[in-house]
Formats: sequence, structure tokens, C-alpha cells
Amino acid sequence: MDHNYTTTFLVDQSPEEAFAGINNVRGWWSEEVEGDTTKPGAEFKYHYKDVHRATFKITESVPGKKVVWHVMDNYFNFVGDKNEWVGNDMVFEIANKGNQTEVHFTQVGLVPEYECYEVCSNAWGSYISQSLRDLISTGKGQPNPIEAVVNQAQQMSEQNYSTVFTVNQTPEEVFAAVNNVRGWWSGEIEGSTDKLGAEFVYQYQDVHRSVQKITEFVPNKKVVWHVTDSQLNFIADKSEWTGTDIIFEISQKDDKTELRFTHAGLVPAIECFGTCSNVWGFYINVSLRSLITHGKGQPEKVW
Repeated sequence: MDHNYTTTFLVDQSPEEAFAGINNVRGWWSEEVEGDTTKPGAEFKYHYKDVHRATFKITESVPGKKVVWHVMDNYFNFVGDKNEWVGNDMVFEIANKGNQTEVHFTQVGLVPEYECYEVCSNAWGSYISQSLRDLISTGKGQPNPIEAVVNQAQQMSEQNYSTVFTVNQTPEEVFAAVNNVRGWWSGEIEGSTDKLGAEFVYQYQDVHRSVQKITEFVPNKKVVWHVTDSQLNFIADKSEWTGTDIIFEISQKDDKTELRFTHAGLVPAIECFGTCSNVWGFYINVSLRSLITHGKGQPEKVW
């Protein structure tokens, strides 16, 4: 069941004053807002550096009672699906509660399944429950960026895809399996995959072609492939992998062996992150692990 993000606060001011505060978007959210934020049917744009931009249309505006913004367009640089908010509704509901006024905010569509949920819900918690509330109750909000939230978003945008597992086999066996690329990765592979300085070409139909050079090769400890060329035909920037590093780190953990896989450069800010991280998740955690533990991988898996 979906759980839309919601938060509520009470103020001593009237519903009319709460309504006016909500519509003064520059006073509590951001001064980087272009367009009319007060009239039904109006559209306005929000922008913060290269982190977030969005376009909203005011689809409901009932004085003293309700405001609804519909998200027409959205861009995040810190998650795989950069337009996660598109189609969502920001709903502000105002009601009398005894001698106080309640403001109830809901983002319809912002659910825990969203990659941005943690960052976005933290941001709304600050902007709605603190900044908007202060604007209504004291006449002054805090529309500047919430630095902790912005930093969290920027850190997310720089997080390389990584996954780790442990097996009962030895580091030697894990190292051998990693280098037996044809045994766990699908597609056509040309060239040597088990020597320092060697290059090999990976190709799967007309979907993906890349060239990997083995730049580190430490027996039973580490392997690094540097992607010297790439063509991903399912995204706009077909060379997104070029210049990235694919890293396998092997270490002993008590009586087990840990394999840590990192694709350095495969970050949420690039278009292929969602698809590529899902595919790596299968090939590393299922196919390579199976090759190590049972002697047989699943390289027949297709995209």
C-alpha cells in the first residue's frame, strides 16, 4: 500500500493568514522561484543549482481552505529516475481546530518506494513544518536551502554503485571466478580477461558495447577494469561508461571470503544508473556468486 508523504502543524493565526503564507512560496521555500504562485491555473518554476528544478501548475486554490500544485516537470541530479516527481500533487489543506488553524501537507506520489523519498521527506519536514510554519506565525520563514538536505542530495549524486557478498570458498577461488568473465557475464567477449594490461571487448547485441582494460591485477586480492570506450544504445549519452572503473576487491572475513564490487563512476546522476545497477545486481550477486559457489554462473541472462 502506498504511503504518501504527509505532515501537519497548528498555528494561532487564521485560515486566511495560513492561506496567504502558503501562497508566498518565495517566503518559505526558495527565492529561486519564477512565475505567479497565487492564482488558479498559474504555473511557476523552482530551481536550486544543478540539484533540483521543477515546474508546478496550481490546479486548486480555495481561499482559506486548500491549495494544490500539480508537478508538470521535474529534474533531480541525485537519483536514477530524474523525473520522479512528475505527475505528483502537492496538497495544502487548511482547517479550523478549536481556536487554532491546522495546515495539513501531502505530496501525493512521494512514497517510500521513491529513491528520493528520504531526502525529499527530510526537505519537506524542514520547509513545511519549520519554514512555512514560521512564516505564518512570525511573518518570517527560512527560504534558503536546507544545507544538510542539499549536502545529502549531493552525496547521493556522487555515490558509486557497489554491492558485496561473502562465500565459503577461498580468495583464490573467488579471484579465478572473477577473471572467468565469460562464465558469469552474458554477451560476446573478445580478448583476454585474466592478465594485467590486457583489453577485452564486451558486446550484447546492439544494446551495449564496451572496451575494458585491466589496470590492476593483484592475485586473490583485487582486479580493476578501466572502461576505455563504451556505447550504450538505450540512453542519450551513449558513452556514459567511458572513463569509469569496475573494481573487484577480495578479502578474508573470518573463515569466509568477501567480494566487494564497485563500479566507480556509475552514480545516480547518470541516466543508465537504474538499469545498469539492476543488471550488475544480477550478474554479481546471482551469476558470479553462483559461479564461485557452484561452479556454474548464469551468463545466459539477457538485458
